[in-house]
Amino acid sequence: MQDNTGNMLERFVAGVNAPTLDGPARWYLFQGDRLLVDERGDALAIPTALAVEELGVPAVRTHYLGALTGAALTPCFSGVTPDDAMLPPGFVTHDLRALFEHFDEFEIGLAGRAKQIAHWDRDHQFCGRCGATTEPLDSERSRRCPRCGLTSYPRISPAIIVAVTRHCEDGPRILLARNHRFPAGRYSVVAGFVEAGETLEECVHREVVEETGIRVTAIRYFDSQPWPFPNSLMIGFTAEYAGGDFVFGDDEISDAQWFAPDALPLVPPKISIARKLIDAFVARHTQSAPPIQTW
Repeated sequence: MQDNTGNMLERFVAGVNAPTLDGPARWYLFQGDRLLVDERGDALAIPTALAVEELGVPAVRTHYLGALTGAALTPCFSGVTPDDAMLPPGFVTHDLRALFEHFDEFEIGLAGRAKQIAHWDRDHQFCGRCGATTEPLDSERSRRCPRCGLTSYPRISPAIIVAVTRHCEDGPRILLARNHRFPAGRYSVVAGFVEAGETLEECVHREVVEETGIRVTAIRYFDSQPWPFPNSLMIGFTAEYAGGDFVFGDDEISDAQWFAPDALPLVPPKISIARKLIDAFVARHTQSAPPIQTW
């Protein structure tokens, strides 16, 4: 099991009300789903400025996220820039997935937090019950309707992700499936959203059967990871094969196979919990694992 407990807490203190700025802050600004980055230096970086106006980028609905810890606290803000806004020289936008090879897991996690808060605020300007304009609360991260009192919080969509393994006569195997939308040759572990009224374990059983026809047992918790595509919390598990043959009952999965630890296909990047599940399987069953191909 991976242990990331405290990693974010040790480097970042979340907050709602912004302090008085006496130094540059980080600005996580999104144009649609794409994050604004500064490419004027030797490497891509999150823009920093005392005020967002100094960046020359129009920003609306900015939110204080909290502060990075260190010799001095560095405030962090999220925000949105209009889709048709012209960016000043040296600034570009990237999809978060395209930044996996440029930023570490901590930075991607913070950018993901900013994206979810910015998009939640954008999508809840009006009450979903009565249509009135909502108002932000100072005491917590929420928007309340002054007419009917409905309070909206940042949405979190729980999803399971599971590494299913089995013991064959010629060695251990892991179940990897290929989604129609994946890049060519890529496979990953099974994942799916939790339905209303369903436990996490029930979701594991259902998703694996629905996507592959395989039944599982011995479900165990592995790790979790916020995943801002668009607002998921991925809850990782391991499970063991209990029976069944491959049956693909919908148009989502095009193929699934049992792979040996030394003969894996293309798999997700290291920053994802999917890859951590796969790496953990490889580590358990090989002493000198070959390099794993990623996309």
